[in-house]
Amino acid sequence: MEYHDSERARELARRAEAFMDEVVIPAEREQLGQGPPSESLIEELRQEAREREIYCPQIGEEWGGMGEDFRDVLPLFEQAGRSLLGATAMRVDAPDEGNMHTIELVGSDLQKEEWLKPLVAGEIRSGFSMTEPQDGAGSDPKMMKTTAEKDGDEWVINGHKWWTTQGSHADVLIVMAVTDPDAHPYEGASMILVPVDADGVTIERDIPHLGPDMDGHGHAEITYDNVRVPEENLLGAENAGFAIAQQRLGPARLTHCMRFSGMAQRSLEIAKAYIDGRDAFGSKLSEKQSLRYRIADAETQLHAARCMVRHAAQEIADGEQARIPVSMSKVFTANVCQDAIDLSLQACGGTGISRDIPIADFYEAVRAFRIVDGADEVHNRVIARDAFSDLDHSEVEHVTRF
Repeated sequence: MEYHDSERARELARRAEAFMDEVVIPAEREQLGQGPPSESLIEELRQEAREREIYCPQIGEEWGGMGEDFRDVLPLFEQAGRSLLGATAMRVDAPDEGNMHTIELVGSDLQKEEWLKPLVAGEIRSGFSMTEPQDGAGSDPKMMKTTAEKDGDEWVINGHKWWTTQGSHADVLIVMAVTDPDAHPYEGASMILVPVDADGVTIERDIPHLGPDMDGHGHAEITYDNVRVPEENLLGAENAGFAIAQQRLGPARLTHCMRFSGMAQRSLEIAKAYIDGRDAFGSKLSEKQSLRYRIADAETQLHAARCMVRHAAQEIADGEQARIPVSMSKVFTANVCQDAIDLSLQACGGTGISRDIPIADFYEAVRAFRIVDGADEVHNRVIARDAFSDLDHSEVEHVTRF
């Protein structure tokens, strides 16, 4: 399936596929069931990715990446998703991928030198600290209570965050905080770069959660108690936090979609190989019509998801915000991938729930995808609001006569 990808996109995908098959997946097989990989293994994989010229392709060359077009790296992201080690190996892993994109997009030259370059090199890690517990900001970020107040030439930050992915391993956090409480919620928040070792930053815990531990990221609960950082740590314009977040989250949601579609595709590959070698009730499982048709449907749905993601990516490339195409892509892909992985696990029977193959880890990981980066319900709300925004009331009056 070509999807009208450019030749450059196909070339990057071919390189990534070879890397995954020859290097990453064999390493994964050794790692399964043993927890997070060692730093030495990650560095070995990254060095191989550099040599194959598929390392951090989405970031500009001046900062250590390859400077590829966003649309051209989408197929590579999908290949990376075929193993939980793939995205980390090629430095297209969340949350760093989205954070690097944000700093490159709106950061100052000083911020790029201090944070972006070492992030691209894999020397440091980052977290995106936005979600808050209980009655704070979750699916509705307008409820944010964390504040950042100016005191001379410093920002003073106070608040309570959680679900900060990689927060307990991060060197720097992008903190979203209210900087103008009198403004409209979408016009009164800012992003500020906060070193984790700053006074007043406390990593309370990593929240126990559903999902595999092979990526070793964790999701931290963090408190900020009179944390002081220089005013030049403001990321982008003051009070433009939500606008920047939309610029960050749109592409990040699409790259997430591609990583998970790769995960779903590999699950189906494993399942097809398994049932083609398994005899039961007089014939191979792969010859049972019901199972064949269910797999055919999963392949069809994945094809549709890939097309939706590429359409949304083209809209972004054309300068559109693309909120509706992105929301459609995200909610559709999350559910399609969950269904495909669930089917693959079921087809493999007892082997499917073992840690001998990666489907069990994929199964746990994909369920979270329907919540992270916007829950299904939030994206459906956005889509529904748009669907009813141009309602012709004269048509309503006509219809209600019958």
